[in-house]
Amino acid sequence: QLVESGGGLVQAGGSLGLSCASSLDMIGVYTMAWFRDPPGKEREFVGSIAWDGGNTFDANSVKDRSTISRDVNKNMMYLRMSGLKPEDTARYYCAASYDYRSLGSPQDAHKYVYWGRGTQVTVSS
Repeated sequence: QLVESGGGLVQAGGSLGLSCASSLDMIGVYTMAWFRDPPGKEREFVGSIAWDGGNTFDANSVKDRSTISRDVNKNMMYLRMSGLKPEDTARYYCAASYDYRSLGSPQDAHKYVYWGRGTQVTVSS
């Protein structure tokens, strides 16, 4: 019910845009977020957006290099990243939370019950 798209191979220093299409009932969704699984590492929080208010929160690792946005009419969420680094290589997932506590701690993956299958982003040096 969440489908990511837009991944691929990008050169270091380049940019990419990811999209997340939701077929969920968005009434009751508090937070949408992006997470990523770097190779050999644990899942990382990338950033989030409050579905109603649009407030965003970015992980320090991507702060100033990423922009998260949403289109409430299309039930879409977007991630735009620039200045890509090899360490940004990961499988990127979007997630949705119906837990109001996700507004205060959006980086907690346990608060998200719906996840997409992910899209691979590979940054070459």
